[in-house]
Amino acid sequence: MKNDTGKITDEAFKNLVYPFCGASRPEVRIGPNFGTDISIIELPNGYEMALTSDPLSYIPNLGTEESAWLSVHLMANDMATTGVAPQYAQFVLNLPSYVSEADFQAYWQYIHRFCRQIGVAITGGHTGRFEGMNSTIAGGGTMIAIAEKGKMLCSQYAQPGNDIIVTKQAALIATSILARCFPNTVKEKCGVSAFQEASDLFYQTSSLTEGLTASAFNDSEGLSVTAMHDVTEGGILGAIYEMAVASRCGTEVEISLLPIGTVAKSVCDLFGIDPAYSVGAGSMVMAVKPEKTPQLIQKLSTEGISATRVGRFVSPENGINKITSSGESRIIPPLKDPYWAAFFKALNQGLT
Repeated sequence: MKNDTGKITDEAFKNLVYPFCGASRPEVRIGPNFGTDISIIELPNGYEMALTSDPLSYIPNLGTEESAWLSVHLMANDMATTGVAPQYAQFVLNLPSYVSEADFQAYWQYIHRFCRQIGVAITGGHTGRFEGMNSTIAGGGTMIAIAEKGKMLCSQYAQPGNDIIVTKQAALIATSILARCFPNTVKEKCGVSAFQEASDLFYQTSSLTEGLTASAFNDSEGLSVTAMHDVTEGGILGAIYEMAVASRCGTEVEISLLPIGTVAKSVCDLFGIDPAYSVGAGSMVMAVKPEKTPQLIQKLSTEGISATRVGRFVSPENGINKITSSGESRIIPPLKDPYWAAFFKALNQGLT
């Protein structure tokens, strides 16, 4: 692990976290695992409870409304991988000391608004200001959902032979945040229309609709979508890698099929990052029974969501691989999502 920033690797998780998770309780059906964003606990009377936790965002360059959107929807995206909407939330806010009461009031009003829009009740938490809190992370939150037993999916449930479906496009959030935080640079280098399109991608960074659409598809078509995982740090390829590790599968991912938009590529090239490995909240990776793939893609399309088949899960002995024009090679996610270095480099260079 050393002193690397960002999410820890699967090896570090296996050695440092997994063996030390407190008491063992029989009702914990899915606990901490690499590549698994949710935990599931069995409740009495045929119900289960899913929980997910994530950092909260406060990015002054981006704005209070956008920061609050990320704080709510990045957690909701994790819960969406179960196919069930979040119902309750706890927020722990460790805000920088420079955040004024007016700024906090605006931020919290947006948190309230975005939670209310998706039916989430805020049930508690903790709020304070602290010296030295100068990152874009402003604490953490937890969302909770309760549903009938057997209703919820998990990234661990992908199976060899399942198709790999990716919704929307790569690097949605990386592209939109870089455009919104450094608008003059993007306008000058990529053009005004590209800036506007990149900026407009921001509110596509919720994947709750596709999670619920997949769940409804399962209700009508049987268990056709076997697992889901939202795209965050490490991008589409990082999410596929995590899903493969969690479900003990191999992969065959065709790089030429990855949905990388023209504007996303332009902005990512400008900041020197690979969109396939860059933070991509708003996209969902789905494991789908191949005979149901065309119907699911059509169903998502009716909800205004594009979806692309990019490969398939295979037996674990085949390895977690990608296929390019030069042959097959292992997917090796970067130790750190390249977006972070690009963002802070641009900030330190004084780009606007």
